[in-house]
Order: sequence, then structure tokens, then C-alpha cells
Amino acid sequence: MGFRVIKTAIATLIAILVAETAGIPGAMSAGLLAILGVDVTRKRSLRSVSARFFASVVGLVLCFILFRFIGFQIWVLIVYILVGFPLIARLNFKEGIVTSSVCVFRVFNGGDVSFHMFIEQILLLVVGLGSAMLVNLVYMPKDEDKLASIRREVNQLFATIFKHIAETLRNPEDEWNGKELILAENKIESGISLAKRGLENQVIHTDESWAVYFYMRREHLDRVESMMELISQVYRKMPQAELAARVFDQLSADVLEPHYTGKTEQQLRQLESDFKGMELPGTREEFEMRAAILQLCRELNEYLNISKRDKKPMRAGGEKALSEGK
Repeated sequence: MGFRVIKTAIATLIAILVAETAGIPGAMSAGLLAILGVDVTRKRSLRSVSARFFASVVGLVLCFILFRFIGFQIWVLIVYILVGFPLIARLNFKEGIVTSSVCVFRVFNGGDVSFHMFIEQILLLVVGLGSAMLVNLVYMPKDEDKLASIRREVNQLFATIFKHIAETLRNPEDEWNGKELILAENKIESGISLAKRGLENQVIHTDESWAVYFYMRREHLDRVESMMELISQVYRKMPQAELAARVFDQLSADVLEPHYTGKTEQQLRQLESDFKGMELPGTREEFEMRAAILQLCRELNEYLNISKRDKKPMRAGGEKALSEGK
């Protein structure tokens, strides 16, 4: 049983009990309106309930005009659908078309277009949709634990990817199917989806740290994929490849740290400095592979720039930043 089902049941019960206690005729209709009003997030609930309420008011006004001047005929309902649905959609209340139809058909069954009937329908809307919104605002499940779990899995996958990159640089014949890249992409997209839902549940104070983290990882993954293309051009063992492998060894450890250590960046700067002091390649083959390794270092530098942009480094005195993962 999903949590939304439980919320729907509670909202329906509240709506029916309130309508019956207040003596509003058609308490079951209030329950039906509550079922239509329950949504998955707080912000979406506010938008949904507002759209349903105003769409219903527009529908009631239109149906009262039609029923008063034309009468309670079946074909008048068809006229209402042909006129009312486009009007409600044009007013940007499209989500409330079904709710408004519930109110209109109730008026049709009652055969009454008095002011009392209009107020009665408004009260049912307030009770039914209000109960749904109340349940949505009072409690929404928090996804902090799920997000933290996904973050740990993503960090571990990145660590494994960098280990494989280091091994491939040391031994170009090493076979790796790259499944961690696919798993990381799936986890990142799941994290982004969950983080977006979390933002939708934050009505007053919003915390975008989870969304920032997973979008950062998406950018990281794009850089890693570019790295893989460059690594495929290094098809034999080279001293420069061994030096680059050591940098990725450090990165595979740093990515699991709860803060930006800067160790990988220091090694990368040293490697770039060493490259400048090396003798020029003697063959075209060596030139091409060393060029690929140099471009690989530039891609890694962009990866680290993304980390520095979106995450805080370790503060003075060893105090750790809040964001996790390099």
C-alpha cells in the first residue's frame, strides 16, 4: 500500500466527517473531491487544489447560466462540455476540469439553480479540497535517507570508475565493460528525480543542496565519458600513462572523502609541470598517445573545476564541509 493511498483515505474520511458535522448535503461528494485533491508534493498540491477550486467556480457559474436559461436537459450538459472545457483550459485551470464536472453534474441531478445550491457546492469544494490540501501540507515523507544512500552509491561507483581508468592507463590490454558508468548514470537520474520531489515539498524554506550535488555528478559523468574516449587512444604502456594513473588512484580515494581535499589537484599540477620538462616524443605514435594523455589531464582539470564550483573545500583547522564527494 502506497503512502499516497493512505493520505487519500485520511483526507476522504476528514472531508466526509466535516461535511456531515456541518450539515452540508452531499457529504460523499466532499469525499470524492478530497480524493481528486490529494497529490504527491506540497507545492503541486497547492497548485492542484487552486486550479480545481477556481475551475469548479467557473464551471458552476457557467452551468447555472445554462440551466437557468435553457433548462435541465441532457443535451445542455453537452453544451457545457463544449463551452466550459475550452474556457477552463484557456484560463489555465485545465487540471480542474474533472472536479468542475463533478460539481456541475451534482447541480444537474439536484435540478436547482438557486443561490443556496451555489453556496452548497462552494462549501463542498472548500471541505473536500481543503481536507486534501491539509493532509498534504501536514505531512510528506522525507527522502533524506534515500538521497544519502544514493549519494554513497554514486560516490562508490565513481571511485570504482577511477580505479578502472588507472588500471587501463597502466595496462591498455585490461578489459573493462564500463557497467559502472551505466549504473552511475541511472543512480544520478534517480537522485535528481528524488531531489526535485524534495524541493516540491519545501514550501517556505528551500534547500537545493541535494539537487546541486546530483546535477554536479551529471556534469562529472559527462567529463568521465570524454575521458574514456581519450583513454582508448592510449594503446600501449607509457611512463606518462603511469604518472596519470597515479593521479586517478588519488582521485578514486578523494571521491569518497566528505570534503574537497585538493590532493588530486596538487598531483595534477605536478604532472602537468613534469610533462613540460619531458623530452619531446620521438615518433608520431608516441606523440599521439602523449597528446591524448595531456588532453585527458585537461578533462580531469575541468572535472575538478566543477567540484570546486559546486562544493566547499575543507575549512581551516580541518573542519569538514557539508557536501560530500569530490
